[in-house]
Amino acid sequence: MAFGTQDETDEVMNEINMTPLVDVMLVLLIIFIITVPVMKHSVNIDLPRATNQPQDAKPETIRLSVDADGTYYWNEGKVDEATMARLLKEAAGRNPQPELHIRGDKSVRYERVAQAMAAAQQAGLSKIGFITEPKS
Repeated sequence: MAFGTQDETDEVMNEINMTPLVDVMLVLLIIFIITVPVMKHSVNIDLPRATNQPQDAKPETIRLSVDADGTYYWNEGKVDEATMARLLKEAAGRNPQPELHIRGDKSVRYERVAQAMAAAQQAGLSKIGFITEPKS
């Protein structure tokens, strides 16, 4: 008896073996039968009803400008450092807290802009941004 003789014909098996598929489906069926009753046993609670409305109130924007001389402007109104510190503290106490946009002249000393940032931080403002002109 020799292996691989010409008498044997190599036929391709063209049928799908269904036994492993049936085994997998039976295992899944058993898992679902066991887990569904466990998921249905829960404590009945009368939950409160609440509506979730999106908040449309946008925070106010405060513009703090520093001109070339180092003078501060609060929303285009000239202020001194003591008044600016008081206004920053009032703004930090509001809810929602306003955003502070600092606009510094390009020829002003950085020290003046840094003082404004430090005053805003000491007052408790957390949203501080800088306004610049785009390059053309």
